[in-house]
Amino acid sequence: MEDFGVNEIHSLDELKDQYERLEWDVLVETEESIRSEWLISFPYDYFGSNSVVAIDTDEFTAVCPWTALPDFGSLKIEYNPSRHCLELKSLKYYLLSFRDVGIVQEHVANRILKDLVAACNPVWMTISLDYKTRGGIHTVVQSKYGNHEAIFD
Repeated sequence: MEDFGVNEIHSLDELKDQYERLEWDVLVETEESIRSEWLISFPYDYFGSNSVVAIDTDEFTAVCPWTALPDFGSLKIEYNPSRHCLELKSLKYYLLSFRDVGIVQEHVANRILKDLVAACNPVWMTISLDYKTRGGIHTVVQSKYGNHEAIFD
């Protein structure tokens, strides 16, 4: 019979030994790897309008800086454009640059907000990052910029 490398466990001590050998080195990037320079904006022809641009994805991922385990989340971006809009392909590439970055969940939404505001200077913007439950704990981080009531005046 062919050996497929499966390790049979015969005792709890063997199980513990096998489990401890599951550790491996994973390359975790620093925040300097986030590619905010990839963000592109384009002129918005309807400055002053009561428009809200809503963008969402359920494919956001980064890694825990301590365990290197992935954190998956759904990201929602809402903003009232001023003179520029975010270009979506560049936004996708920017978000993909977080994939191997070790960054705590509480910092990600703030970092994304800072970078997106710098890229398009909206009237207001809200970022909501809803992470998948991990270790029995569900986390949602929201970050806001500008006067959100301005659109309804």
